[in-house]
Amino acid sequence: MRYRLLADLVVVAHLVFIVYALLGGLFGLWKKWCLWVHLPAAAWIAIVEFQGWICPLTPLENRLRAVGGALSYEGGFVEHYLIPVIYPPGLTRSAQLMLGGVALAVNVAVYVFVLHRWSRRHRSG
Repeated sequence: MRYRLLADLVVVAHLVFIVYALLGGLFGLWKKWCLWVHLPAAAWIAIVEFQGWICPLTPLENRLRAVGGALSYEGGFVEHYLIPVIYPPGLTRSAQLMLGGVALAVNVAVYVFVLHRWSRRHRSG
């Protein structure tokens, strides 16, 4: 049970990281230094997808499940709702390239938005 919980926490952390890597640039509206924390996360998800790598959180989660005696995902909120989002079925190389492009496009849009807001503040204030 303890290893299943740890594996579930890894899945949740994985999802939170993905969302942060996609939209974390918005924290730049709050504090500019947040962008320096976000940029490596955004670069990481794009590189992982473009290179076809596996995120280190995936083998960690699988190892925790194996140590806990689980052979496959079964039941529960995490497995039913979060796993398919993080590990889409039938993920192909072309789909990974598309996901990398989406990650890049989302981050470019976020940064354009943040820079636009900064320039508006600078002109009005």
